[in-house]
Amino acid sequence: MRILMIEDNKSVCEMVEMFFSKEGITGEFVNNGLEGYNRYKSSDWDLLIIDWMLPGMDGVTLCRKIRQENSSIPIIMLTAKDSESDQVLGLEMGADDYVTKPFSPLALMARIKAVARRYNKTNNEKEDGHSLESKHIKINRETREVLIHNQSIQNLTPKEFDLLSYFVQHPRQVFSREQLLERVWGYQFYGDERTVDVHIKRLRKKIGTAEQPFFHTVWGVGYKFDESLVETNEN
Repeated sequence: MRILMIEDNKSVCEMVEMFFSKEGITGEFVNNGLEGYNRYKSSDWDLLIIDWMLPGMDGVTLCRKIRQENSSIPIIMLTAKDSESDQVLGLEMGADDYVTKPFSPLALMARIKAVARRYNKTNNEKEDGHSLESKHIKINRETREVLIHNQSIQNLTPKEFDLLSYFVQHPRQVFSREQLLERVWGYQFYGDERTVDVHIKRLRKKIGTAEQPFFHTVWGVGYKFDESLVETNEN
């Protein structure tokens, strides 16, 4: 994998670079948000790691700008902010995941390896030309195209696409947040399940309606995918 890390803390970069070397990952490190954006534009990358607080351009603005231009590249955010609103904001700007500082490099590597596994899975699906289809949704996992009611949906992030694909494969089956983190994100995400909630919320907004939200909350358990219309009570 080729990873661009945009982080202004030199010691953090040196620590991550050491682990990259051990894992055979090619990494490049930039310490300024604007310079990082220009470097991102100048080459092809498999994954971006972006710090929240950066000179030149802050990480949230950078993430939003990149996501508007490229919906397919995975983005992990590094943040020293541990409030729920800050973490949710990063996800809503298009990050696929976040790691809170101070962090263990092993935790970061777990997320990177999860992305690598998804890349390998996607490559195998390309070879098979595999596609998914439900009553109202068509998914081409080779081109990562989604049609809802025959209308193209083009603004899904990589993780939103993966999550939707998984649910379409398992209609009406209820999954806990822990199960979704393990099966879709590819690792056990200890202690914090808001990542799932934010991605479900974003998918509902992007592909659902009040009459057909697709994703239903099963209180006390988790979520299920159901294409049935929501019953409404009329007076």
